[in-house]
Amino acid sequence: MEPEKKNSKKTAKYMPTIGLEIHAELKTASKMFCSCKNNPDEEKPNMNICPICMGHPGTLPVLNKGAIKHVLKMGLAVGGKLADFTEWDRKNYFYPDIPKGYQISQYKFPLISGGELSSVALERIHLEEDTAQSTHDQHEKSLVNFNRAGVPLMELVTKPVIHDAETAVRFAKELQLLLRYLGAGEANMEKGEMRVEANVSVATAEDTATGKFGTKTEVKNLNSFRSVERAIAYEIDRQSKVLEAAEKGGTEKIVQETRGWDDTKQKTFSQRSKESSHDYRYFPDPDIPKMKISEIPEFAESALRKEMPELPWAKRDRYKKDYGMTDKEVAVFVENTSLTTYFEAVVSPFNGDAKRIKLTTNYILSDYLPSFDQNNAIPPASFSELMSMIAGGEISSRGAKDTLALLIKDSSQSARVVAEKNGLLQKSDAADIGPIIDKILTNNAKAVTEYKAGKLASIQFLIGQAMKATKGAANPDVVKKILIEKLG
Repeated sequence: MEPEKKNSKKTAKYMPTIGLEIHAELKTASKMFCSCKNNPDEEKPNMNICPICMGHPGTLPVLNKGAIKHVLKMGLAVGGKLADFTEWDRKNYFYPDIPKGYQISQYKFPLISGGELSSVALERIHLEEDTAQSTHDQHEKSLVNFNRAGVPLMELVTKPVIHDAETAVRFAKELQLLLRYLGAGEANMEKGEMRVEANVSVATAEDTATGKFGTKTEVKNLNSFRSVERAIAYEIDRQSKVLEAAEKGGTEKIVQETRGWDDTKQKTFSQRSKESSHDYRYFPDPDIPKMKISEIPEFAESALRKEMPELPWAKRDRYKKDYGMTDKEVAVFVENTSLTTYFEAVVSPFNGDAKRIKLTTNYILSDYLPSFDQNNAIPPASFSELMSMIAGGEISSRGAKDTLALLIKDSSQSARVVAEKNGLLQKSDAADIGPIIDKILTNNAKAVTEYKAGKLASIQFLIGQAMKATKGAANPDVVKKILIEKLG
């Protein structure tokens, strides 16, 4: 049985406040500070490592320009302020997945400040290196895979302006989509390429209105959108109950801590007390030169803007305006960039013809999407030809579906050739259809008599018989016209 879904929206008495910290691995050829391959699909442990990402003494890091450019483009996309001066800092803590004993990150001078995404205000976006991966087996042994150590990692921090789990999930999905549109990363949560941490606090509505927040807990490493929504909702409910109990004399208090999410039990659990920034003893990394963005031509805002793609929200507006799509239709296309590329290639010859564009939308979403493979797709020109054949009355909807099914199996020939070879084109010539209708009228005398007696619905039966006799190949409009003429 599915666990009961907690109500995460604000109540009259309590107001939840949520801030998100989201880490996303960036798509680059090499790691952040060395030339090791950045390959998230490497299955063999400790293959993509070197003295630099393993933290050997005497090694020196070198900045990855591609990773910096990804973050600067992200800043442009969200309307943030791009830093001119920036530096890298050492975030000091000991854990087996940090071979140096510190993580290279950014503290006082992030690359991006401010901005907004999905109506959520942002605090900052900065760049750092990822940690290694720790695994724990049933024999209570821990293993560390350093392939991921040193991979470029973007961290985005929102302002504490979210008040329900649904908004948090909507924001995280939009960020994932934006990363993919910018080519900055795939952000697959199931692979750990995007990881969400939620800072949750609950206070009375009165306190929140005056800027007073409750004690904050951080729920770390949520690896699916469902986990994000349920963990936040659970934490809001848990904290609200503690506050309610305290008003009645209860002694339990909410403490500032880091909590994990147990997907099996559908509840959060305490992990450790929450660190503050001073606990990490940040200081500028002496091995990495400070940077002025304006001194690097390829990081100039004008140069970056020339490389910016159409962003998801702009594409949504264009698809609704230019193609007359509904919100649901737009969502399917915008969330699948390869599908949008294909769709636009199909409709480009139509010169804005609304009928053929609408047919394309319907046939792609209803009939082709389950089989769509960008690497083995029906040639767009052939799909365009099929849509034009439908619009021109050359092929029926049934014939079009059959033709499309044949093209999915083998698209080496054009839609017209496939339809002709398989007898799927509509018969619109009266000379071909007339003899068939004569036979239908002879074999269905009762329906003919009823029609002539005033039962006009009988003609639909006769049209159906004609379509059945021609296996759907006859043009129903032509059939109806001939029937009316012959019935007098």
